[in-house]
Amino acid sequence: MSKDYYKTLGVEKSASKEDIKRAFYKLAHKYHPDKNGGDEKKFKEVNEAYQVLSDDQKRAQYDSYGRVFDGGGPQQGGFGAEGFGGFNPADFQGGFGGFDMGNLGDIFNEFFTGGHGGSRERRGRDISIEINISFADSIFGSERKILITKNTTCSTCQGNGAKPGTKQKKCVTCNGQGKIHETKKSFMGAFTSVRECDTCHGLGTVPEEKCSSCHGHGITKKQEEVSVRIPAGIEHGEMIRLSGQGEAVSNGVSGDLYVKVSVTQDPIFKRDGHNLVMNLPVKLSEALLGTERVIKTLDGAITVKIPEGVSVGEILRVKGKGVVLSPNRRGDLLIKLDIKLPNKLSRKSRSIIEELKNEGL
Repeated sequence: MSKDYYKTLGVEKSASKEDIKRAFYKLAHKYHPDKNGGDEKKFKEVNEAYQVLSDDQKRAQYDSYGRVFDGGGPQQGGFGAEGFGGFNPADFQGGFGGFDMGNLGDIFNEFFTGGHGGSRERRGRDISIEINISFADSIFGSERKILITKNTTCSTCQGNGAKPGTKQKKCVTCNGQGKIHETKKSFMGAFTSVRECDTCHGLGTVPEEKCSSCHGHGITKKQEEVSVRIPAGIEHGEMIRLSGQGEAVSNGVSGDLYVKVSVTQDPIFKRDGHNLVMNLPVKLSEALLGTERVIKTLDGAITVKIPEGVSVGEILRVKGKGVVLSPNRRGDLLIKLDIKLPNKLSRKSRSIIEELKNEGL
């Protein structure tokens, strides 16, 4: 059963990165193993949940599939028994005792030193969608147009939130600094942290007059057409990433769009690596005497020669009619012969087979 990381942190699925960060702070303080009454197991669970939900790409995968496909998932571990003696936030950048800290390096740098850890560029949320394509499109590739509703940069103010022709003024919340200094208390004592100003989003300025289209937010929700190129040879369940096609965010960069591809099964062909496989019913007489058959492939009709004396389950190979690997390279079409034996024999057929039997065939 997959883990519910949102439940672990006690947040909703719609929680922002700041909400997730605050929830992690609170639970990390509560369960830290060096604290009286701490719980190392729960501390590891909280960290594992944070590693996934604080990373936009991992969170998008988790929201879509309930797991993260990163070669083994989030690492787990814990702090050593010696506690925080000789603590240096920089040591956490490369991990601590096999404990994958991920974004915790920045958090603990802020947590213990009061430093800002460097300003990060704001980034919009990633979007995950699923599309269905035909079996032929998965082999040859195609292009699809899809409509999605998302937050996009306001076309009226070009994302700055100001009414066209007006100026910006100093943010009174942060006094033009773009940052807010906060003093907090924890079981380790008081510490000072620096966070981005929620009013100006770190710019230090706000519009004198807000844009009437986006009400000063710099982004609007609307329906947008996105072109998705389906690469040749894509398999069922694979993901296509469209950089910058996710949701926009004010004064930042847009997230990514992840497209999960679902391939419709074909009634005739199945995929086997780079090859296509099909069954071809063959009469007993055709198997004994040989023949030519016209068969339908994904490229159109072709004529296949069935040699005389073929056996049950024998496979014919047609070069270059399989999965497209590159403009000049393809897999093969494998035709598995299914020899059909008659259920009933006429008197004439029985007589002929009796003669064959007498000849030792």
